[in-house]
Amino acid sequence: MDDGEHGTPGRLALPDRGSAADGRAGDGVDRVVPATDMAPVDAYGPIRPPAADPTTGDSPPSGTPAPGHLSHISTTPDRHPEPTAESLSVRGLAALALAPPLRLAVARHAVPPGSPARTGCDGCGASLRLGGPGSGPAARCPRCRTRIGAPAGSVEAGLAAALAVLVLLDAPLAERAAVAWWLVWAIPLVLIDLAVRRLPDRFTAPAAAGVVALLAVAASTGAGFEPWLRAVAAGVGLGLAFAATTLLLGRRGFGLGDAKLAVGVGALLGWYGWPVLLAGVVLTFAFSAVTSLGLLLARKVTWSTHLPFGPFLVLGTCAALLLTP
Repeated sequence: MDDGEHGTPGRLALPDRGSAADGRAGDGVDRVVPATDMAPVDAYGPIRPPAADPTTGDSPPSGTPAPGHLSHISTTPDRHPEPTAESLSVRGLAALALAPPLRLAVARHAVPPGSPARTGCDGCGASLRLGGPGSGPAARCPRCRTRIGAPAGSVEAGLAAALAVLVLLDAPLAERAAVAWWLVWAIPLVLIDLAVRRLPDRFTAPAAAGVVALLAVAASTGAGFEPWLRAVAAGVGLGLAFAATTLLLGRRGFGLGDAKLAVGVGALLGWYGWPVLLAGVVLTFAFSAVTSLGLLLARKVTWSTHLPFGPFLVLGTCAALLLTP
């Protein structure tokens, strides 16, 4: 076939339909539009087929998008967009803003079981309040320099670790909100348990209740109520399992504080499935066993020493959230 039958390559042949202005009918002869006149059209994307490879003479394979084609651009939004430096800065500042009230909470409630909450400095009696003794990062009374509350830098380190978990966690906003809520309560619980080996109800109860409520929001916004029901069942089941050791083994079992903390842990991990819950429990006991063995070898504890279990429960939960798909 010659060019006279199909038009010149690089040009667009259009039939002459005539013009109402000049009063003539089209003669049916194809008019050739010069290639230079196609520039305005090509600006919106080429309409001519891709040319053959000049080196091989082969045409592009079928299904290969032409230059300017938008098929390679994904229109599906990311589940968890990569955080920017600005967003990380905002989150870091928000985390640091929580440090004073969390420090104050540890200073007030790190007391032996059955004792009232601490209201003043043990050295000079200065009132514990925000902006005063008990809330500063130095962990010392500004008047008498007596140590107050959690060790210096421990709350800030806990907040940095919590922020890292939230950044690395690949989950929708409502689920990350549930994790963030639980972590905020977990930080003072860990520090109080390490100091006096107790987990106050005023921290474990709102931690578990908030997780269940925020997961209900996640269920109603698209996840469905099947994972929420599983989370509730897992929380209740894990809490009862821990409480059963207290009833059966007494002081050799877990404390009721551990059982109440386990309710929130079970709900949080159960939301992601039974395998994730099992992984969290296994990791918790693995961390506890390795730490106990290390302390025994270092002669820091004996076989009869009862280590606080709350920190291991929190650590195992965070590890399970990050390590399981």
